Amino acid sequence: MSHTERTTGCRCSDYKTQQPNAILFNILSQSQCHSLSCSPAPPRGCHCERSVSLATPSETAHLATGVLLKTLRFMRSLPSFQNLPLGDQLSLLRLGWGPAFILGLAQEGVDFQVTDRPAGRMLKQILLEGQGGRGLGDGRDTPTLAAVHKLKACLHRLWGLDLTPKEYAYLKGAVLFNPDVPQLESGQFVAGLQQEAQLALREVVTPLHPHDTGRFARILLATSALRSINQNFLIELFFRPLIGPADLFELLVEMLFSP
Repeated sequence: MSHTERTTGCRCSDYKTQQPNAILFNILSQSQCHSLSCSPAPPRGCHCERSVSLATPSETAHLATGVLLKTLRFMRSLPSFQNLPLGDQLSLLRLGWGPAFILGLAQEGVDFQVTDRPAGRMLKQILLEGQGGRGLGDGRDTPTLAAVHKLKACLHRLWGLDLTPKEYAYLKGAVLFNPDVPQLESGQFVAGLQQEAQLALREVVTPLHPHDTGRFARILLATSALRSINQNFLIELFFRPLIGPADLFELLVEMLFSP
């Protein structure tokens, strides 16, 4: 029988009933799964490392694709991004599309459920791994329940902040203009753009929540966690059913720079 993500007996599967503070406590607590992934010796009955796939792949992949297209349109709408050297644009896209996409999922309120991978696919994966393969046998990472929990924790923290469209827009700018991306030709300029986005975010947050002096810091903290989500995991979970063996980054480049 297929197990859903709420598999009984797994202490990591109760994130839906937790508030953000409780989630943060569990992340920090050594008695729980480390960083929402199972510890080296998971508790008996823990299913965190179970391979999973979308419970409704057609519907969820359609929603995720819509979010991804909006993310690309957002990038194209930024003159500051378009005016960067092409190499810098590609580098920022390669490492920044994932966090911006997750912000889009949160903004659009996209929720999803997962289920166990079909037994046939799991057996094929095991056999390929036994022959020296990895993941799905072609260098790709199989989505696990632990990775899903980690992503959902990020989404729930963002939803708990009840961000406005302007806050989401400036956050996307802040994660896109990442000066820590290696070998940027215009690194200092990108750092300035990130600072501008964060300053604009603060100017929106302060009048909306004048008595909540910690809100700006909580928003940045919630956003910093997005970089810990593996982009390959996002590809395999949301887009592989649609694109097959195609390289998603090549598709992103084609869509972003097409006339």
